[in-house]
Amino acid sequence: MASTILVTGGTGTLGRHVVPLLREAGRDVRVLSRRSREAADGVEYVTGDLLKDEGVEEAVAGAKIVVHLAGGAKGDDEAARNLVRAAARAEVKHLVFISVIGADRVPLSWLKTQLDAEQAVIDSGVPWTIQRAAQFHDLVLKVVRSMARLPVVPKPGGLRFQPVDPRDVADRIAGLALGQPAGRAPDLAGPKVYGLDELVRGYLGARGKRRPFMPVRIPGKAGRAYRAGDNLALDGADHGTRTWEDFLDERLGATPARADA
Repeated sequence: MASTILVTGGTGTLGRHVVPLLREAGRDVRVLSRRSREAADGVEYVTGDLLKDEGVEEAVAGAKIVVHLAGGAKGDDEAARNLVRAAARAEVKHLVFISVIGADRVPLSWLKTQLDAEQAVIDSGVPWTIQRAAQFHDLVLKVVRSMARLPVVPKPGGLRFQPVDPRDVADRIAGLALGQPAGRAPDLAGPKVYGLDELVRGYLGARGKRRPFMPVRIPGKAGRAYRAGDNLALDGADHGTRTWEDFLDERLGATPARADA
């Protein structure tokens, strides 16, 4: 009988797509959650907190595959260290971790925590797979919604993104979890590269709104990294199928129209 798969972050943007795929593959799934939940649809929930190192041992017990999708605004490196220590003690046979494209190239503190979390996985002694992905459409939508509320929208020169649909990433993660440890998997990004202003214009057009744009420059090392495209997928990366326009059409029910002023 196949062992249980533990999923951290199983109720989040990515996890809520991954968990059903694992269930459809006939696997028993356990989700580590900070809030108590009743078992449902063949999914067991264990209460715990990775950052506080609470309930982690109990969550990992008996699971031979761990899919680590949980993340937050800070502390992802420490959360990963707590998880991999428990996984090593439980003799987990495969640890799958979702990370971010550019974690080793863009000098931002949050990306540094992702790189440190990757290193914790690599150093754990547990066989591993790391999947780096681009920013999810859902996250980009939050950003552009905030920008679109401004009377004048800043237009950072050279700031580009390859947003990817979480369902495309979930398909990849589920397949990796059900396979053998693969080390660094090919990066996964969306099918198109957009300037941040294009993403905002697409959103405004889908909402039937217009805003003026004002060019700005991102200073410092981070600005240089973004202008160099260090946050974009390198050669050899894989690409999802759902574009930003597809996402907006599905989420907002409107095809983006031109919205620059």
